[in-house]
Amino acid sequence: MESLKFIQKIPIKKTLIVILLIFVTLVTCTLLLSIIISVKSNPFIFDNISEIPSSQVGVIPGAAILRSGKISPVYRDRVDGAIALYNAGKIEKILVSGDNSSANYNEVNPAQTYLLENNIPLEDIFLDHAGFDTYSSMYRARDIFLTDSIVIVSQSFHLPRSIFIAQSLNINAVGLNADNGNYKWQNYIREILANNKALLNLIFQRKPKYLGEEIPITGDRSI
Repeated sequence: MESLKFIQKIPIKKTLIVILLIFVTLVTCTLLLSIIISVKSNPFIFDNISEIPSSQVGVIPGAAILRSGKISPVYRDRVDGAIALYNAGKIEKILVSGDNSSANYNEVNPAQTYLLENNIPLEDIFLDHAGFDTYSSMYRARDIFLTDSIVIVSQSFHLPRSIFIAQSLNINAVGLNADNGNYKWQNYIREILANNKALLNLIFQRKPKYLGEEIPITGDRSI
């Protein structure tokens, strides 16, 4: 009975108010961070290839692979954008960065196959098999592939965070908008939440799971 009386004395209403305030604060901070990242990155996002500045490398962040082993529509839009940049002389090399965390899942090789099918020379294609997330892709582009300037080719829902991370890592980065259709609304919600992770990674200067030896983007890609 004493324990029951103690529970009854707990100010339930005040507790709920505190929980609600914490929730509202977290949501507000998350949305504010998304706005800041968007505003900071938008001047560096281009829709037209003719307007984009020439850069050393076009970076293609990984995306889903279909059961057939081919790249998904979202991924294909990114690769097509990089092909267009290369053919326009806006980039010298292409760096495909994706998840190859197991023998049964590989995001980069199917993209390379697609690039080769579209007449991109093998010597100008570099593969990053340890780009497990956007932060790792940008970090490794800087520290492993020693990129000087990059064009990130991705969709409008992903580019602001990608550019924010890259520039925060002192990479000279711009982005090409690879939008070419209607994308799932979940992608936009995911990005809002992913911004929090990106900020924490930058604050604590997280190192990617794998680094390894340098593979200069200007060198021999067979290394």
